[in-house]
Amino acid sequence: MSTAATMATAAAATSQDLRFAITDYVVFIVMLCASAGIGVYFGFFSKSKNTTEEYLRGGKKMQTLPIAISLVASQLSGIAIMSIPAESYTYGFNYLFVVLSMVVVVPILIYIIVPVFYENNVSNCYEYLEMRFNKRTRQLVTATFVMNSFLMLPVYMFIPSLAFSQVTGINIHLINIMVSSICIFYTMLGGIKAVVWTDVVQGSIMLLSVVSVGVLGTIRTGGVSTVIDYASQGGRLNFDFRLDPRIRMTFWSATMGGIFMWTGHIGLNQSCVQRIVSLPSYFHAKKSLIIAGIGFLIICLLNTVSGIIMFARYFGCDPLLAGLVSKPDKMMPFFVQDIMGHLAGMPGIFISCVFSAALSSLSATLNSLAGVMYFDYIKPWIKHTEAKANWSMKIIVVVMGGYCILGGFMVQNFNSILQTVVTITGINTGAVVGVFLLGMFVPRCNSKTAVTSIIFSVIAMVWIIVNGQINFKTGLIKYDVLPNSLDQCEARGLDIISAVINHTDFTPVTAKPPSGLPVTTAFDSNRDFSLYDISFYWYKVLGTFLIFFWAVPMSYIWRPDETEKQNPKLYSPFVRKYLTHPKAGQEQEEVPLRGTQVNEIPDLRIDPNGK
Repeated sequence: MSTAATMATAAAATSQDLRFAITDYVVFIVMLCASAGIGVYFGFFSKSKNTTEEYLRGGKKMQTLPIAISLVASQLSGIAIMSIPAESYTYGFNYLFVVLSMVVVVPILIYIIVPVFYENNVSNCYEYLEMRFNKRTRQLVTATFVMNSFLMLPVYMFIPSLAFSQVTGINIHLINIMVSSICIFYTMLGGIKAVVWTDVVQGSIMLLSVVSVGVLGTIRTGGVSTVIDYASQGGRLNFDFRLDPRIRMTFWSATMGGIFMWTGHIGLNQSCVQRIVSLPSYFHAKKSLIIAGIGFLIICLLNTVSGIIMFARYFGCDPLLAGLVSKPDKMMPFFVQDIMGHLAGMPGIFISCVFSAALSSLSATLNSLAGVMYFDYIKPWIKHTEAKANWSMKIIVVVMGGYCILGGFMVQNFNSILQTVVTITGINTGAVVGVFLLGMFVPRCNSKTAVTSIIFSVIAMVWIIVNGQINFKTGLIKYDVLPNSLDQCEARGLDIISAVINHTDFTPVTAKPPSGLPVTTAFDSNRDFSLYDISFYWYKVLGTFLIFFWAVPMSYIWRPDETEKQNPKLYSPFVRKYLTHPKAGQEQEEVPLRGTQVNEIPDLRIDPNGK
């Protein structure tokens, strides 16, 4: 038998203790039943009207706290619970700056973006683009949302299935089918209310889990001082402030990338905007976003710190090097079983947490995708009735859910899920953020500049990303992780890993000697600068920049019609004061696109009570 086979056999034998018990299965099943039960309630027993407004926006009577929890739960997904700790474990603590960028994003959403949506009474954020530019702009951005959904839906469910498979041994695709089916069931039946209230249940599980992992992990590792000491020795607490955009993650790429990522994913993505505008007023939305921002900070910070605690636990005794864990994205369930496996039900709570995060993201995306696809692609071709609309959206949910299950067969081939997700969304998220900000901040830009700037940005980003991936394949870019070792397993009392090393002809994995060829690594580069080598964390920033790079000069070629009037509410509150005050007899709602009479400002402030 080969060394690899022997090691795998030993790993399988010694990891039998890292398995679900009956209590864990019970906890997990209760979570799934609760989610399904909420869908049944809102689908069959809730006294609400069977209308699209009710299905997609809850009659615009949703409550502040549940929406805030739902925003947190749906945007974190299983990627945050599994891949963010893996990021800290393998590349260090710089992801902290992505988390802290939320402090900047919440005011941007509250004072720049969300007021525009509320004042124009949009239920679909892409309606704004039609109001501001034209229908073609809306269709183009809607197409990018649908494309992103197609790419991301399989990822949302594969991550938790990966975790469940790690601790139970059950086939990953069987798990995927089972849990995705439950999500499809309650999303199809209950609409936005079922999505939000299952998010509340699932968000509570997430918070309980990440706090438990952080506390118990720190205790089992030897306390806070031990965690800090080991993490420092392993180079995981080294912050990078260099300006080189090729370095995988620095303060600058993490902060700027985080700002544009969160702005795009929360404030300019229909799955979140749909929930924000389902609140009764702007005042409620403002409170909800503040609470959601605090929730994001708490859970993401705990997840980032969990990776550092996990590294401290396995400092000098790496399960990845020992072959007990095949990829960093599987480290978290192994860690949880290691530190919490002896506590009845705790591993079940963690796996429920991962699935809760995934179900929240999946259900939110399915619900909003159904609304977008119906109103943008189906309604124009049929005679609209509420019954047809509801059935059409439910069919879309089922079909897309089935596609999500099939897509899991492709996702299993990805090495780093987090890197894959950030790269995929980098294709168009920057363009979407850019065109919304263009509409809200640059009055002279018209529909021609908007449409062509989106096309320019997306094509340019596809070119850059494809060439970047080619550089990865050819070895010009190589993101090797920070080092760890296997020389302290016995001293640290990590018996499972020691058994693999001592009872096989195991040979530790050593770093390959440098090839002598110029290469860009995660932490340095000896190659001449190339745009294709830049870190994937810059993709969203670059995509947004390209929108303005094209649109602003072109707005002087394709000049706006001087007779055209625009509703000042289509612009961000900070921009309205630079619009010309309407002349006597001119409608207040429409003002020319040119002029900077700062002293003549229409009173367009939002009433603090949301009226």
